[in-house]
Amino acid sequence: MKSHEYDRLDRQLVRALELDGRAPFSRIAQALGVSDQTVARRYARLRGRGALQIMGLTSPAVLGEVQWIIRVQCTPDGAAPVAEALARRDDTAWISLISGGTEITCVSRSGNDRGDSLLLQRLPKTRSVVGVTAYCVLHTYFGESLSLVSKLDTLTAEQVRQLAPEPSTAAPRPAEAVDEADDRMLALLQQDGRAGLAGLASASGLSQTSVRRRMAELTASGVLYLDVDFDRRIFGLNTVAMLWLSVSPSELARTGRDLAAHPEVAFCCATTGPTNLHAVVVCKDIPAFYTYLTTSISALDAVQHVETGPVLRRLKAAAPYPSAPGDVRYWSGRNT
Repeated sequence: MKSHEYDRLDRQLVRALELDGRAPFSRIAQALGVSDQTVARRYARLRGRGALQIMGLTSPAVLGEVQWIIRVQCTPDGAAPVAEALARRDDTAWISLISGGTEITCVSRSGNDRGDSLLLQRLPKTRSVVGVTAYCVLHTYFGESLSLVSKLDTLTAEQVRQLAPEPSTAAPRPAEAVDEADDRMLALLQQDGRAGLAGLASASGLSQTSVRRRMAELTASGVLYLDVDFDRRIFGLNTVAMLWLSVSPSELARTGRDLAAHPEVAFCCATTGPTNLHAVVVCKDIPAFYTYLTTSISALDAVQHVETGPVLRRLKAAAPYPSAPGDVRYWSGRNT
């Protein structure tokens, strides 16, 4: 779909689902002033075309996992096949081709007891790979449960109030208590964050009552959160770029917070590696990205060096590969 084929109701629906990914269509309809059937039809249309997906994701920080952002430099004819191979792995997410199609970025997670990623050991031995740089995520300033969509607000304060979920009274389920039944339930939620209780019960082997309770407990502990993945053209955003910045360590926290507050920033974290601050930026177009660099980024006085990498194509988000054909969605900021 082209950007002009989306309208305000589409944008409002995305924002509503960002507030509560499992909100009943009836509650969304009431807040938006349309019928239940209209909301259901819009959701079905967007989801059917690969323009909208609700995903139930887990927090690496809460689970005690180490998160790596990996840059893979390839020969000119090797990047696409390597990216496709990476996308098919179950230990990768957020895979994109950047820098003229000769570089890949991806995210990998590993258990805290390992401290590294098995993928990092294998990539340098891969044919067509000429260089690998890994950045360990130290702290996330904006991402995971914080969404870019909240910076693209199309709802009134009253609509936000109506759509915000009620505070949970569930007792947090600690990460160490997550068992195989939870894992099976979480695997289905990763594919469809709006999966029904009957389907989740069947997948996990639990009763619907237990599924409802465990979801509430996992959400309360921060293990589980709902993410909305959407076609960025819904909001007229056509340019995505990666930024790697060098900042004085004494100014890292302040600069990270300031950068995270920019409306263009979908993800921002402190890392190890050649640079120590990473961000994903989303703009209307290339001229808007240039303006952002020469105004907002230049105003960050502690930034010593900036490297940019425009995203050409995204192959995989957090959901299992493959994505929908012709997928041009953009993640809401939970990860790179």
